[in-house]
Amino acid sequence: MNNTYTDLVKQTFDFPQEGFAVSDDNLQFNGVDIRRLIDKYGTPFKLTYLPKIGSQINRAKKMFNDAIKKHRYDGEYFYCYCTKSSHFSFIVEETLKHNVHIETSFAYDIEIIKQLYKRRKITKDTYIICNGFKTKAYTRNIARLINEGFRNVIPVLDNKQEFEDYKRSIRSKDPVNIGIRVASEEEPTFDFYTSRLGIRSRDVLEFYVDKIKGNEKFRLKMLHFFMNKGIKDDIYYWSELNKVVNLYCQLKKICPELDGLNIGGGFPIKHSLGFDYDYNYMVNEIVSNIKQVCKRNKVDVPNIYTEFGSFTVGESGAVIYSILDDKMQNDRETWYMIDSSFITTLPDTWGIGEKFLLLPINGWDREYQEVHLGGLTCDSHDFYTSEEHINAVFLPKIDKAKGAEPLYIGFFHTGAYQDQLAGYGGIKHCMIPSPKHVVVERNKNGELEDWLYAKEQTAQSMLKILGYIK
Repeated sequence: MNNTYTDLVKQTFDFPQEGFAVSDDNLQFNGVDIRRLIDKYGTPFKLTYLPKIGSQINRAKKMFNDAIKKHRYDGEYFYCYCTKSSHFSFIVEETLKHNVHIETSFAYDIEIIKQLYKRRKITKDTYIICNGFKTKAYTRNIARLINEGFRNVIPVLDNKQEFEDYKRSIRSKDPVNIGIRVASEEEPTFDFYTSRLGIRSRDVLEFYVDKIKGNEKFRLKMLHFFMNKGIKDDIYYWSELNKVVNLYCQLKKICPELDGLNIGGGFPIKHSLGFDYDYNYMVNEIVSNIKQVCKRNKVDVPNIYTEFGSFTVGESGAVIYSILDDKMQNDRETWYMIDSSFITTLPDTWGIGEKFLLLPINGWDREYQEVHLGGLTCDSHDFYTSEEHINAVFLPKIDKAKGAEPLYIGFFHTGAYQDQLAGYGGIKHCMIPSPKHVVVERNKNGELEDWLYAKEQTAQSMLKILGYIK
């Protein structure tokens, strides 16, 4: 049996495959010559391949629209981009080229909406689905958008008190569409039973009857539920979907204006060459299940909204490193040291044990060996030692000859969340600002004194980092 890295991959997977091929012993990513970029820019660097975003959006749209046609489903499909997966202006604007809508998570997101409107990337008819637990600043910003004539802003109520904020602050003459997030049950293996977000399903009907029904200022247009694990073919997912569709049917009978079901939690993306997920099957099952439940309850089917974040941008991203050196620490463990840190560039790898698609850029014709990958920080958790399909990492051996080129490696499909979680340039997950920093010390008399070292981070500072303002 041959033992080059090329042989290992071809014996283990169907290769080449979509997005990945090897030419002249160098890896190509969606046709991009990564080695040319290494020679031009050096390592480490992050890579974003924008065309992948549009292909993912159009792929999902086609699957849902085909399923709607196949099952003679009377509702429409709306694709929303979940901005928290990546807020960068070039990412969001790329998604908007493909006629999508927007889902927000925090008050500062609304500042992005204003910039997008100013740049004529969206109109006042674009759906803006406002999700998340709302601070007062968030509800005020949502109210301002509605008061300024954004007709399809849909605040999704995360709790009952949130509704009172809108009653006080929204001045629209036309009825305002709102949604309700239903608190989903977590998997049995999770740390708690019910999501901290949303309103308990058993309270939704009573809340609608007591607070919304008959209110001429507001209309319930959407039910939203979110699955932390994403859309997966298991009993847990189908059970939760079935429960929320039945709740939709109960509400629909007393709330005829309700016509939207927002399926939160997205599709998985490829984190291994062995990835196998039947997207078409899942979409057809979702559409079919919703129709069947609505037919049994004799109500009209809802329009379907999805909020795909990772699916939209995840497979567009990569991080490229050089191997600086190899270290033999004992008789069995060989360490390859990268020229960066997993903690600062791929925080999910150490924070939640996420696995990404790892491949060498060069050296495909060399022999391979099992290795551990180490980052440059002194933190003991700055390492990567297993891939999604196997509890090990195999990479080409380093060429020790004088003047030999370094070994380059890439982690692929890293385009979602990693920059925000790593605090790239000063941005934060969901654009939650850095808090103000208060310093306390003792003066010469031994008395305590405090002073403000830094103010709370502003929306403008993050918008500048993200490319919305200069």
